[in-house]
Amino acid sequence: MPDWNNISTVLLDMDGTLLDLNYDSHFWQEYVPHCYAFSRGLDIPTAKRVLAPCFKRHEGTLNWYCLDFWSRELTLDIAAMKREVAHLIAIKPGALVFLDSLRRLGKRAVLVTNAHPRSLALKLEHTRLDTHLDELISAHELGLPKEAPEFWAELQARSPFTPHRTLLVDDNLHALRSAARFGIRHLLAACHPDSKQSPRYSAEFPYFHQFEEITPPSA
Repeated sequence: MPDWNNISTVLLDMDGTLLDLNYDSHFWQEYVPHCYAFSRGLDIPTAKRVLAPCFKRHEGTLNWYCLDFWSRELTLDIAAMKREVAHLIAIKPGALVFLDSLRRLGKRAVLVTNAHPRSLALKLEHTRLDTHLDELISAHELGLPKEAPEFWAELQARSPFTPHRTLLVDDNLHALRSAARFGIRHLLAACHPDSKQSPRYSAEFPYFHQFEEITPPSA
């Protein structure tokens, strides 16, 4: 259980934390290769082999999360394709109860996501997460991904927070590490980002499986 008495601001990741990562996993690992194969006259295993090194080159960069970049790179309408499988977008169990409990306790809840603004807009359309949060920020607005140590100073300038009274909840260990280096004191890893895959454990940070484990008692 986080030390709620010493936390004023809660920074929350979206994909894999508040939302089930299965949507994004399926999109990038299955649907994009399928569409790429169809557009190039390839079989799907070949398409996956072609795409894998291209994806790997851009992991952890803003390009990795940018719909416009991948539309140009792959000559596919990635934003339209995202909408085609939007029925897979799902809120993690207990996430809304958790967010509402933060509001009742007077904690400031800020969504901080690497997702492209159009991807964010699509997910808000399907989940209405924005009605449970105080602020929403896409890393694309700051020009840096959360993996970059400089990101957190830019975020603080845009949306002020006190690092030693801030909690970051994220499934991305690289983002948690960069936040730790910046000085954010309270860090929590979501260890089961994708409901269709096994949990991912790390001894590096405290972790949780379900939101019920970390929801303040007042909820």
